[in-house]
Amino acid sequence: MEHILSILIFFPAFAAILGFLVNKNAIRAYGITVVTIEFLLSCYLWLGFDNSDFTMQFKEFIPLISQYGISYNLGIDGISLFLVMMTTFMTMISIIGLSERKELKNLILTVLFLEMTMIGVFVALDVILFYIFWELSLVPMLYIVGAWGGKYRIYAAVKFFIYTFTGSLVMLVGMLYLGYIFYTETGVWSFNLLDWNVLVMPIDMQMWLFVAFFLGFAVKVPMVPFHTWLPYAHGQAPTIGSVILAAILLKMGTYGFIRYSLPLFPDASVAFMFPIGILAVIAIIYTAMIAYAQEDIKQVIAYSSVSHMGVIMLGIFALNVEGIGGSLFLMISHGIVSGALFILVGVIYDRRGTKMMSQFGGLASVMPIYATIFGVVLMASVGLPLTIGFVGEFLSLLGFFAVSPLLTGLAGTTIIFGAVYMLVLYKKTFFGVITNPLNEKLQDLNKRELSALVPLVFVIVYLGVHPKPLLEPIDNSVKRLVQTMYVKSVEPTTKDAIASVNTIGEKR
Repeated sequence: MEHILSILIFFPAFAAILGFLVNKNAIRAYGITVVTIEFLLSCYLWLGFDNSDFTMQFKEFIPLISQYGISYNLGIDGISLFLVMMTTFMTMISIIGLSERKELKNLILTVLFLEMTMIGVFVALDVILFYIFWELSLVPMLYIVGAWGGKYRIYAAVKFFIYTFTGSLVMLVGMLYLGYIFYTETGVWSFNLLDWNVLVMPIDMQMWLFVAFFLGFAVKVPMVPFHTWLPYAHGQAPTIGSVILAAILLKMGTYGFIRYSLPLFPDASVAFMFPIGILAVIAIIYTAMIAYAQEDIKQVIAYSSVSHMGVIMLGIFALNVEGIGGSLFLMISHGIVSGALFILVGVIYDRRGTKMMSQFGGLASVMPIYATIFGVVLMASVGLPLTIGFVGEFLSLLGFFAVSPLLTGLAGTTIIFGAVYMLVLYKKTFFGVITNPLNEKLQDLNKRELSALVPLVFVIVYLGVHPKPLLEPIDNSVKRLVQTMYVKSVEPTTKDAIASVNTIGEKR
């Protein structure tokens, strides 16, 4: 397919527009059909992807505003390939497992529009096009939280929008200024990211621009201290909103660091390596402790997400192949695992109307299938070997060990803390005797819920045992990224830092 990326972007939106004509009683089947076709189309990318080609593939280019170098420019490499696939897969799973009944038609059509924007972010090579998709993704998510959320949904939706929109505006200023720099250097305007990758800037300019991009990406991740919007958004969002937010939207921030910050500002990335590493370690430990203190199951998982995103940030700023490759794998594994956990919380909330651990206990005896699947996903969340969660965490920490064994040791406590708060949650919810009569006749997982959760469990186990299909394309593109950083560095200390951590990694 010559225009496969354009089809992937606009097919969900086109289907959403047609969806207004679909009868509300058939909208679930229609939505599942659309997202399944979208997922199968994304699988074509994987089948047609050339692992030996380090450049962008499936490229599309149409000039839009030629005098300013703005174009419709798309392409993917090993860094974005599996993020696109995860987006289509998790959107499909979230609609298959959809339990909300209030205005179901509007909800499904909103999710389809959201899918368009998320895929656009991961495949756009024109910076202005990237920013348009980046900002458009706020609108459907704002609507999902505000219209289908809990009691404090308006507060959560507005806080989510203000935080992310403000950070994005600062990033836009940096993008426009970088476009101006390219114009002053070359005499032509261009917002093509591949053109920008040849720019070599002095370190003081890199530092200011790095900060501008950092604010846009760090809020989306979210990094401490920009994380306070996330627990509110998760706590008030409907299940499908939490699944998409944790699985995909947060990864847009970490993807931005890899795609923009590292290759455009290599010297600044090295200069900020330790400050960001310290912030990441604080996020890992601090939010893990907050997760342990929660009584709301959904809030435990929400703070757990912030903690795991800290490990991803640590891997990214290891600035070596192991760390960046591990962080990309962890982005995918966290998307699968966190999405599954939020679906599982939604299952019990649908039956009881509560997410408080104190309201449960002994569920393993009345919902054995639910307890088994929850246990498998929980083990992946804490990084049990032979599950998908182990591979990414191990590689991310291994990568940063070459930078700082001390910070890596502190970050490694995420495995301990994660096991503590997740096992305590499991014990309080599933073990012991049933003390609440309302739990005695709870229904186990139905066919709809199983059809959403079983594929997730399969992926969790399969990629934990055999991660090579993902790691090989990722590593090839990451090697090119690290080489680009080394070549573009203007500071000898930057070249030494990048060379040293990668040499250590190669010796291992």
